[in-house]
Amino acid sequence: MTGDDIGQLVYLVLLLTVVGGYVMFDFRRNLSRRLQQLAIWALIFLGVLAAVGLWADIRSTVLPSQKVIAENRIEVPKAPDGHFYLTAKVNGKPIRFIVDTGATTIALSREDARKAGINTSDMAFIGRASTANGMIRTAPVRLATMDLGPIHDTNVPASVNAAEMDGSLLGMTYLSKFARIELSADKLILER
Repeated sequence: MTGDDIGQLVYLVLLLTVVGGYVMFDFRRNLSRRLQQLAIWALIFLGVLAAVGLWADIRSTVLPSQKVIAENRIEVPKAPDGHFYLTAKVNGKPIRFIVDTGATTIALSREDARKAGINTSDMAFIGRASTANGMIRTAPVRLATMDLGPIHDTNVPASVNAAEMDGSLLGMTYLSKFARIELSADKLILER
């Protein structure tokens, strides 16, 4: 050990002695209050451990996900925000979509398009779409594959929006491929 190491060790021992002595003196003087505070911290710690341990259950309740009920039937629960969300694999990559019956096509955000392996740097935004936020430019694309549970489609028409989007939209051109679309108060059922 060098002289600096010994000096640091002596300093830490003195600091621990002073702080530890104060805590012990204060703890003995206000024993009931300190035990109460200790119990509160223990409950907070146990609560955090329980939340971490139960996170999967909490997440499935707060953010319910789609279920494949049969080979050709998918049920989608309504999310707490009132929307229906589907996760589909676009070109093999999972993309989360908002089901939007007001959208004409599948509208990908630039980020989701990149995630799906689409080169967005040299896209020609030659299309136009009318949205709640006004007119936006779009680039037509073809999705090589789109898998929604057991349902597999190829060469699916879509567009990439030039405007910033919170997420991608699953519009009517894709939804119309289903033989049955049932919308109830708390779930969406898609059948092919």
